[in-house]
Parts: sequence; C-alpha cells; structure tokens
Amino acid sequence: MSGENSSADDVQADDVQRVWDVVVVGAGPAGASAAYAAAVAGRRVLLLEKAELPRYKTCGGGIIGPSRDALPPGFELPLKDRVHAVTFSNNGRFTRTRRSKQMMFGLINRPEFDQQLVEHAQKAGAELRTGAAVQRVEQHGSAVPDRRTVAVVLQGGETLLARAVVGADGSASRIGAHVGVKVDQVDLGLEAEIPVPESVAEDWKGRVLIDWGPMPGSYGWVFPKGDTLTVGVISARGEGAATKRYLEDFIARLGLAGFEPSISSGHLTRCRADDSPLSRGRVLVCGDAAGLLEPWTREGISFALRSGRLAGEWAVRIAEAHDAVDTRRQALNYAFAIKAGLGVEMSVGKRMLAVFERRPGLFHAVLTGFRPAWRAFKEITQGRTSLGELIRSHPLAQRALTAFGPEPAAKESTPTEDQADEETVTS
Repeated sequence: MSGENSSADDVQADDVQRVWDVVVVGAGPAGASAAYAAAVAGRRVLLLEKAELPRYKTCGGGIIGPSRDALPPGFELPLKDRVHAVTFSNNGRFTRTRRSKQMMFGLINRPEFDQQLVEHAQKAGAELRTGAAVQRVEQHGSAVPDRRTVAVVLQGGETLLARAVVGADGSASRIGAHVGVKVDQVDLGLEAEIPVPESVAEDWKGRVLIDWGPMPGSYGWVFPKGDTLTVGVISARGEGAATKRYLEDFIARLGLAGFEPSISSGHLTRCRADDSPLSRGRVLVCGDAAGLLEPWTREGISFALRSGRLAGEWAVRIAEAHDAVDTRRQALNYAFAIKAGLGVEMSVGKRMLAVFERRPGLFHAVLTGFRPAWRAFKEITQGRTSLGELIRSHPLAQRALTAFGPEPAAKESTPTEDQADEETVTS
C-alpha cells in the first residue's frame, strides 16, 4: 500500500517539476528508435534534436535485413531502389557482377527515413523538440534535485530534468563524452549526391557497385536512388588527401565527372573499443554515440536501430529504478544485451577488416569467384544470417580468419543454403 502511495507522490512531484521519464538526445535512427521504444512502454519521453528536420546526413542509405527487422511495426520503408545485383571491383579492375533473384537490400534517402522514424516515435507518444542543442548532462550538483534525476542542460542555459537519458547524438557525441566512450577505429567517409540523366540512372537501376580501394581497408560505393547516384568512399582517418583523391578518381573512372553533385559532404565514423562503457549512472549511449557500427563495412543504420531500441527499453527500467544499485543493475543488463548481440558482430567485423586490409585482392577473388562466399554475403544483407553466426557455423570461414585473430566462438548449426537464388554474370 505504501508503495502505491509513494508511486503516486512521485508522479505528482514529477508533474510539478516537469521531470521526464526519458530524454533522448539526437533524432537519428538510434534516437528515434529509443524514443519509440520508451514511448510504446507508456513513459513520458522527450526527443531532442539540435537541427531542424528533415536534415541531410552523410550516409550511403543501404537498408539491410537487420535494419528492416528492427523497424517499428507498420513502418513502410521509403525505398528509392531495390538491389538485386552487386558489381565488385578491385580498385577499378577485375570487375564482376553477381545477381540475386531475391532483393538483397533497399536504398533510402536519410532525410525521409529519419523523419519517418521520428513520426513513428511521436505517434507512440514521444514529444519532439528541434533546435535544441545539448551542452552537457549533470548527475550531481545544484541542478539535480535528487539522485533519481539527470539534468540535461541546453545551450542557452535551459535545464531539463529526466529519470533517464539516452545519448544518440552521433559520432561526436557530448553524451558519449560524459559516459566516457572510447574508440579504437576512426574512419573518414566522403560522399557526393550526383543527379544523372534518365539514361544513366536506368543503367544503375537495381544494381550497386562496391570497389575495394587503394588504401588498406578502404572501399567505394555507388548506390542508385532514382535520378540520383550516391557515390562515396571511406578509409582510415589520417589519409584525408588520399581519400579525396580516391573519390575524385572513382567518380572520373565511372564516367560521372561531368555531372555536378547536388551535395558533397564528409563524416567521421568512430568504432568503440572493446572495453568502452555504454552507460554512466542514469545515462545510456547507443548508435554512433556509443561507437556502435560494423568495423569492416562501417555499416551503422542497423546498429543504430537495434541499439536504440535496446537503449529505450532499458532507459524505461532505469527511470523506474529507485536507487543506485538497481540503476547499475539495469545499466549492466543493457551492456550485456548490446555485447551479446552487436558486440559479437563487431568482433567478427574487426577480424574481417584485418583480413581485408592485408589481402584485398584475395578477398575480392573469393567473394566474386567462390559461390559460398557470395551466398554468405547475400544472406547477411538479406538478414538471414549475421557475421557472427557465419563464422560460428562455417569451419572454412573460421580457418580463413584464424591467422588474423583469436579463435571464433563455438560453432552453431549451419544455415540452410538457398541454391535457387543465384546466378553469376561478368560485366
């Protein structure tokens, strides 16, 4: 009985002090997913975004199976194209196209996609506030009325109060700095959105290009989106001039140098260190703010959606925690959930990157000439398996990676092969 009265008192106090159950910082895929998950649970959720929506983000915009599976119920993807073929090249040479009868992944424009995710969070009950740049969060001090509250201080001095905070404010995250996120891989991505005539667009319809680049670990891509091609490259930070040359040469080699980009942009991706924290007190981080992305491909949308959903679910539990012990327990459960799923994929991705950095030519030959490798690539993009499951279940893949890192995790059952969905074409 006393517990019920205490809970009612808490609600009344929160109403007077305008304390949110969960404040989410950043309205990208991770933040919108976190806000949706917390709002669906019936909590008072505030989603903060420093920009006005919709806004452009440097991103290829590929939606693979794990991304699709992590979307809110009823979400209709605003697809610009459906990919059934991938052309691979090794720094412009040894070009080969492989095709799939079933769609491998879809392509979206981030402004539309992100806006739609935010709208789903709003429909679930989350409140959106744009133009709200967060300066810092405080868990102690005069701005914090009690130990169950976090103060979110905006630029300009306004302070918001929350029972839990989710940091989803990108790779240069202020919330990540508060938590103490550590990174051990930083890459530079450069991208151009190139409008093209219908004749050129038609040639690319349903097909993407992946080019293994001239610097260790680098690659380029062409993603068709109707009358625009998204063309980009990525490589390790510190190779800025070489990365820019790679993009220029790549565009010229494709015969696209005569078309003026509508947008040219750059972005740093940051991949977390294995021992990097995912929380501090009542503050969680997810997506790019936590350094969660696949280290080899630097694919981040699926990691953002999946980690955002988990962060939102555990933020609800933290908001309900009445003491530091319970708060810590829930934060540790969140970290365990991340590491058991996304962490395993990241570990394998780091080993894949090591293989790719050392032997890109061999990597290209295997992927384009060894049928099981292509099938694995296809099943990963379709969401029928993951990098972690692939390594655990395929002895040959385990042996191939052994020389470049520790032994993979224990074996599991081998996925079913879909032999009917395969054909190879040389371009």
